[in-house]
Amino acid sequence: MHPDAQPAVYIMANRKDGVLYTGVTSDLIGRTWQHRQKASGFSARYRCDKLVWFEIYDDMLSAIAREKQIKAGSRARKIALIEAKNPGWRDLFPELAGG
Repeated sequence: MHPDAQPAVYIMANRKDGVLYTGVTSDLIGRTWQHRQKASGFSARYRCDKLVWFEIYDDMLSAIAREKQIKAGSRARKIALIEAKNPGWRDLFPELAGG
């Protein structure tokens, strides 16, 4: 893994009552930017371009295990994760990217 890599699990949304996308990456800023640019088919189709939740991990194996756990859970559990850290469903990308 690249020395600057920082494994993360994240959830993108198009709006509070809309589609949620859970993913894992070693470059959260870069991957979120790709979603915002609708560079992936899923992002383009469902307009999931708002970073609403993320967790940072020390290693990719832990991040992948957490992603699988979250994906296996219900929508209600994903919403509870988001609302525990981001009750207003703000887009976290600007502050993450330093903007």
